[in-house]
Amino acid sequence: MSEPLVSVTLRQQQDYRFDIDFGPGKVGVLSDEPAPLGTGLGPTPVQLLCAAVGNCLSDSLLFALRKFKQAPEPLHCTVQAELGRNEQGRMRVVQMHATLHLGVPAARLEHLQRVLDTFEAYCTVTQSVGQGIDIRLTVLDSEGQVIKSSTPRT
Repeated sequence: MSEPLVSVTLRQQQDYRFDIDFGPGKVGVLSDEPAPLGTGLGPTPVQLLCAAVGNCLSDSLLFALRKFKQAPEPLHCTVQAELGRNEQGRMRVVQMHATLHLGVPAARLEHLQRVLDTFEAYCTVTQSVGQGIDIRLTVLDSEGQVIKSSTPRT
């Protein structure tokens, strides 16, 4: 990312529903809390956090593989956030689990182990979020073989 400052504007539509504006030329998003607070018309802040972590991990893996002229497409990623209460009884995201799926068998990708050993370190969002939330990562190839698995810190 070349921008030293990233800006996003949120404008309340009604109750907990917000229009999220990412700036000129970018498609906006509607966010909302589920009932009973909101109406659930858009993704929640926790879902947006999951999307940011998954998108950054996917981008980082794709970039690293493409540096070696490898084509892992089509990638897909699922991120789950576990909610719980902290010591003060306030709701928090206590752990996340990202599962990245390659679109091809692992055997078709050269330099895969080198990429798997390093790509996470270049993921700006995941490394930042991971300083406060345990993030577990699993990477699977197109045949369902686990090719990387990490466990959260304790």
